[in-house]
Amino acid sequence: MQPLRNLLTASLLSLSAATSFAASLEFSNEYNDQSIHAQGDAYFIEQVKELSSDDVEITLHTSGALGFKSADHFYAVADNAIQLADTLAGTMGGIDPIFLLSSLPFVVNSVDQAEKLYQIARPYYEKVFEDNGQILLYASPWPASGIWSKVPVNSVASLQNLKIRTYDKNGTITFKEAGAAPVLLSWADVIPQLSTGGISSVLTSAEAGANGSFWEHLSSYSEIRYAIPLNMVHMNRDTFDELSEADQQAILDAAKRTDAHNWQTVRNRLQQNYAELSEHKVNIITEIDPAMAAKLKAAAQPALDEWLKSTGATGAKILKQLTAE
Repeated sequence: MQPLRNLLTASLLSLSAATSFAASLEFSNEYNDQSIHAQGDAYFIEQVKELSSDDVEITLHTSGALGFKSADHFYAVADNAIQLADTLAGTMGGIDPIFLLSSLPFVVNSVDQAEKLYQIARPYYEKVFEDNGQILLYASPWPASGIWSKVPVNSVASLQNLKIRTYDKNGTITFKEAGAAPVLLSWADVIPQLSTGGISSVLTSAEAGANGSFWEHLSSYSEIRYAIPLNMVHMNRDTFDELSEADQQAILDAAKRTDAHNWQTVRNRLQQNYAELSEHKVNIITEIDPAMAAKLKAAAQPALDEWLKSTGATGAKILKQLTAE
């Protein structure tokens, strides 16, 4: 009996050791490791490491190293091809129009408003992820979007036939209405298109332009305060459920910390971005021509109308809550 008992004991110890191995998760991000998003993701990983006592191991792959762009992430996570992803919300607009909310042009005018909008809409985001076998962990906000260009863009005339990269449906509608020639591109395709002349300007933040060393191709940045779009970090639900309760709680607590961290970080980022742009002799235009500003806001109305139509009572309710005291 003793040998059998020893064998059973050894088997149980072996099983215990196997189940105590750290979970190993792959995390995809299309942006480079110096981006505000990758830095936020690294912060999240540090928090998970601390809170799980090293029981959950997460490997962050930046610059699309796993071969996935933001547009690929939703289904890649749903299928568990990757376990976590940091995804530009607007690229998921075809899955559900709620994801186009944060990039609606000129709806928010400050980071405080953008954070309020996120908190109002978060339950709606969570439901879409949950319905598709995923969980929303935290948001990764961008600084406000502006226009990077070869020559200054600060008049109605300068918008005409402007070959500008947009990052989602809202931007494409808006700039087409304004008389420009928008081209919808994923981030990974921006530099190649700038290099070949496929585009001559880019709708994105000072942050993104600095990450991409845009001064090698473009010399001007117009602060039009177009939108404060979100990236969202989401995780495969089955993978999450397979973790121990303690590790699940560690991930959720780390996500809450990262949400707060990211919103605070974005508040301080613009000044740092502008300092870097100035070092590289980028012409930063902060005084926007009123006629151009009015033109862009009028051009944005069809995008807002289409979004409200596609989201119905839900969209109207969210925007009403945003403007409520």
